[in-house]
Amino acid sequence: MDRLSLFKVLADSSRYAIYQEVARAEGPLSTAEVAYRLELHPNTVRLHLEKMREAGLLVVSTDHHGSVGRPQHRWAVVPQAPSLGLEPAGFRLLAHLLAELAAQSPLDPAQVVGVGRRRGQDHSVGRQGRRGAPQAACLQAVMDELADLGFDPSLEPDAGEEQATIAFTCCPFRELAALYPDVVCQLHRGITEGVLAGAVAATPGMTAQVESFGSLVDVDPCRVELSFNSR
Repeated sequence: MDRLSLFKVLADSSRYAIYQEVARAEGPLSTAEVAYRLELHPNTVRLHLEKMREAGLLVVSTDHHGSVGRPQHRWAVVPQAPSLGLEPAGFRLLAHLLAELAAQSPLDPAQVVGVGRRRGQDHSVGRQGRRGAPQAACLQAVMDELADLGFDPSLEPDAGEEQATIAFTCCPFRELAALYPDVVCQLHRGITEGVLAGAVAATPGMTAQVESFGSLVDVDPCRVELSFNSR
């Protein structure tokens, strides 16, 4: 889901509060539990939960255990759900500390990129290939994956049959990238390379590679140039 559609779904204050409650919970919550915590009527909560499920923000499971009666529906955020700043404050502190420690150590840029590449490719595992021409399908897969990660990618108009440039209009790592670009921007490049590798693996008849990567140090917004070749 793109960011604009996401914000439209969560524009309702009650729905946003419900999403926060589910996202912060240690495990899936029932409709009744959400209603009790927020002092809302269960029917109201149920409608909002269903709306967010339809939008791809939540998943529902059925609990056949517990009290006698109809099985309970339990709600949780989807894997890779946008955090919207809901992560515990300790996570932000930990990210700053780890980035600072990494920046103080001698770093091999290739190793940093490699870490990001593995994570990017892991994120792509299990995604089905898109239909259509191989280059367009592969490019769309990359755009979708990067959007899921919060980079709000935008395809620049000079895209051709064998190359494309993607600008990142939103960087979820921007605060840390400005402080530790040698660590964070190299990880971002690796993530992009891994996502591209995953898209290629899911797109028969296509090879592709990252030709150049412009970080915050080079250009704002960041952008990546990709090249494509049909096998």
